[in-house]
Amino acid sequence: MKTEIRSKEETATYQEWFNIADSDGDGRISGNEATKFFALSNLSRSQLKQLWALADNKRQGFLGFSEFVTAMQLVSLAQAGYELNSDILKIQMDKENVKPPVIEGLDTLVAKTKTLTITPPPEVNVTPQPQPFLPNSWFTSKSSKKLPPNAVTSIVDGLKRLYTERLKPLEATYRYNDFVSPLLTNSDFDAKPMVMLLGQYSTGKTTFIKHLLKCDYPGAHIGPEPTTDRFVVVMSGPDERSVPGNTIAVDADMPFSGLTTFGGSFLSKFQCSQMPHPLLDEVTIVDTPGVLSGEKQRTQRSYDFTGVVSWFAAKSDVILLLFDPHKLDISDEFKRVISSLRGNEDKIRVVLNKADQVDTQQLMRVYGALMWSLGKVLNTPEVARVYIGSFNDKPANDTGPLGKNLFEKEQNDLLADLLDIPKKACDRRINEFVKRARSAKIHAYIISHLKKEMPAIMGKAKAQQKLTDNLENEFAKIQREYHLPAGDFPSVEHFREVLSGYSIDKFEKLKPKMIQAIDDMLGYEIPELLKKFRNPYD
Repeated sequence: MKTEIRSKEETATYQEWFNIADSDGDGRISGNEATKFFALSNLSRSQLKQLWALADNKRQGFLGFSEFVTAMQLVSLAQAGYELNSDILKIQMDKENVKPPVIEGLDTLVAKTKTLTITPPPEVNVTPQPQPFLPNSWFTSKSSKKLPPNAVTSIVDGLKRLYTERLKPLEATYRYNDFVSPLLTNSDFDAKPMVMLLGQYSTGKTTFIKHLLKCDYPGAHIGPEPTTDRFVVVMSGPDERSVPGNTIAVDADMPFSGLTTFGGSFLSKFQCSQMPHPLLDEVTIVDTPGVLSGEKQRTQRSYDFTGVVSWFAAKSDVILLLFDPHKLDISDEFKRVISSLRGNEDKIRVVLNKADQVDTQQLMRVYGALMWSLGKVLNTPEVARVYIGSFNDKPANDTGPLGKNLFEKEQNDLLADLLDIPKKACDRRINEFVKRARSAKIHAYIISHLKKEMPAIMGKAKAQQKLTDNLENEFAKIQREYHLPAGDFPSVEHFREVLSGYSIDKFEKLKPKMIQAIDDMLGYEIPELLKKFRNPYD
């Protein structure tokens, strides 16, 4: 959530207060720093608890400058007698220019910190060295103290450290990056939440993005035939431009280095479209080529389409499956694509787009047919939520008594779901990290078990072939030995395919200390990290 500040004077005031509250000068207000500064507002503890929950709505465990401004405006509203809740943000802060609150004793604190900073030290004979520009150094003597590069000042920082110290060594030892997913980089942790759109050609994926952005993105093509022939990542940028795939893949600041494993033939079909847009400041959108159907499936793509989709699915926060009421058949390629989403079912949202092109009776039949088809492909007894709408800039046709009302409600529900993504991004990152840790642990058990089954000297080739052919049985042995859930094991076919390119004899034996480190991380260190950055007023 971003708050508009209408005057330069208010901006300067909030910046000055932010620098005072940020006692360690790291550009973030931690829970401890907030409790000291917000105590000057004279609000009750229950008010401050609600204030922090509203300001830190992304649950990052700290306040940046824009969140701090929101917190200050909430303080002002609370002092004026308003009840602090989510409605106050919509009703009050969008319509009024909320003035800075009353912070008692702040003038004295400002004067004191300025004096502490400006007064030179007694040793004046030393030639002063030029210092880099640090706004915080104007207001606090502590801010010039640099934090160590690996300092943990947020939940994401903590996950980065745990990955580097605990999980990454396990992944590298047992070649997790070759079998399952490339090793993570800092840009993977810092990346914005991602939304991926999937569907057969001409189901309205690019039009859906245009509907969200209220404009075309650079390089967008819309038509009744397959028009998007590449994976396009739509991101925030200072100006409108398209960046080719090879350039993006080697950019350390972007979370796409793992795509280099799919080769140059894929990277030539990959691009990044950048443009300044408030929605793209919060999320990144991935447009994909239309899934082929009928005769077109016989022409093979020059890259592993399903593998690329699976890679993006693991990185995405939400996956939208778009269907057209006139194209409900799920082709073989689409079936493979949906199967590749295994393990990411909680991210999937199904959208029946262009629903205004059929009448009410047809819509009921189409909806039933879609649910039946999805049930067969997703292989789950639970029914997936299907949003019905027509996501374009044209007003929906009135399709009877359900018509316009239904579309508006369904579209609002879906848009509300998408707008919640930034708020849930930190929770999603923790969830994905824990899921990855469990997957890497099981992978280590599999690799070490296969190594243990190999003979010491003779008949290694024959033993490897036997193990590869009987992977299902080997997985079952590992599951029983270590009491692991069957659903957490990888796809036997995919594992067998990758395994064929390796010599099992060269794999590593099980290292109990590494496994114990992962268990300790999941059982103690991650809960402690979350506890450290929870609401300071709990």
